[in-house]
Amino acid sequence: MSSPSKDASSGPAEIAAADATAQPLPGAVLTPAYCQLMARYGRWKNERMFAALAALPDAERKRDRGAFFGSIHATLNHIVWADRVWIGRFTGTPYGVAAFGIDQFDDFGALARAREEADTLILDWAGRVDEHWLASTLDYRASSDGKRRLLAAWVGVAHLFNHATHHRGQVTTLMKQAGATPGVTDLPYMPGITRIVD
Repeated sequence: MSSPSKDASSGPAEIAAADATAQPLPGAVLTPAYCQLMARYGRWKNERMFAALAALPDAERKRDRGAFFGSIHATLNHIVWADRVWIGRFTGTPYGVAAFGIDQFDDFGALARAREEADTLILDWAGRVDEHWLASTLDYRASSDGKRRLLAAWVGVAHLFNHATHHRGQVTTLMKQAGATPGVTDLPYMPGITRIVD
């Protein structure tokens, strides 16, 4: 999800200019298999990240470390919020929490459960999505400014996964600042992906 002034590298003027010059995109370049792979990767990374973060004191998770959303906790909240907003757009079940979700769950346990629920929704959606849907057009209102948007569905999907990876990368840096170990983050290290042959 994009904040009007923060959660994108461009501000409102650049966003408006991009909207005005939008060109038709080619048909879907993503596949259902890609969606399923990235949904599995997201679940794997989130489980590992939350397990490592559970060992930190709450004050450390909530300490403002000068990150985009300040703290580990606020950044994790935002990722859950954005995932729920986008998967809601994909499935026709809007997520009613106001932008940008950074304080929706104060309790870490509740946040962890919300993360599990979001991952389950994404996995379920990825297990059902087909090429026809990926080639369709999303019609939605942006949480940032309430304006109606038309977007190639596959671009929305690419954003869903890219956005989460982007902010998890921020969290891994914050974890290291807090003395926690994020572990391996690369996709090829997810179990069942790479065969070691020698």
